[in-house]
Amino acid sequence: MKGTLRYLAGIAGPNGFGSRSTAEQVTQRSFFPCSHLTAIITGGTSGIGAETARVLAKRGVRVVMAVRDMKKAEMVKERILRENPEADVKLFEIDLSSLSSVARFCSQFLSQDLPLNILINNAGVFSPDLEFSEEKIELTFATNFLGHYLLTEMLIEKMIDTAEKSGIEGRIINLSSVIHSWVKPDCFSFPKLLHPISRYNGTRAYAHSKLATILHAKALSKQLKDRNANVTINAVHPGIVKTGIIRAHKGLFTDSLFLIASKLLKSISQGAATTCYVALSNETKGLSGKYFADCNETESSDLANDESVAFKLCTHSHALIHDYLHQSQIHSLPNLCLM
Repeated sequence: MKGTLRYLAGIAGPNGFGSRSTAEQVTQRSFFPCSHLTAIITGGTSGIGAETARVLAKRGVRVVMAVRDMKKAEMVKERILRENPEADVKLFEIDLSSLSSVARFCSQFLSQDLPLNILINNAGVFSPDLEFSEEKIELTFATNFLGHYLLTEMLIEKMIDTAEKSGIEGRIINLSSVIHSWVKPDCFSFPKLLHPISRYNGTRAYAHSKLATILHAKALSKQLKDRNANVTINAVHPGIVKTGIIRAHKGLFTDSLFLIASKLLKSISQGAATTCYVALSNETKGLSGKYFADCNETESSDLANDESVAFKLCTHSHALIHDYLHQSQIHSLPNLCLM
């Protein structure tokens, strides 16, 4: 209740920003010369991702958009360049639900010999019906978590190397959601995440995938600290924004949400603010394994903070991906990180 009242009142948090802050406002004071930075953003063709790409490009960051729809990406790029003709925006194709597509994207990006300072795992889907990826994995989990897990694993050495050479902290941001707190411990099982055996529920699958993104941040943060790597990883809740994912929710949940809590909906620029804040703010330097909402660090669920659950998730994910890549005879990969 206190959080809701704070949101409705637009009360700022300890850092002066809050639910009503926009992405442009929170990036006015960046913590280093953004013109030296390269950021990958997945799913940047609409909504929060497109706004994140626009604002980072406006601040001078070289933006690499990893997208499924290249035509839409070209339109976003054109809009960015109209606003800022000096912007450096590169487009690469990727399907986060496909492990082979993720591996192909990473190979293409790494062949460009570009630095990598920021990785924003933004892309996400909500599937109301049970669907499977080309690897026969439940589509929501495959896209929202597993594809981003592989992406991060394949690019982490590049990020560590960039941070070492530049002296600039690397940052990974996983897009999560407050809905992660709906997941109960006895319902979170890796085999069931891959292949649901009981009656499928799209909202539950989405919540599971968003819990997994926080657990990933917790687990990888520990490993990076153990390696003394100058790279951080955090998870963010953008808020409730009327994007394609929200519109995909049908039935009582969405109808009630829009009817009762319409004033809680953020604009797209407000929804992108927390991502941009964590990516560029000096105040988040050195913070890793944390969870942010409304541009401030906040608490995630007890399950999201369970290190043993995070360890199991990443161990199982590593094994699954390693087996798939071996079977696919994809050998030109860095050593995958194992917890």
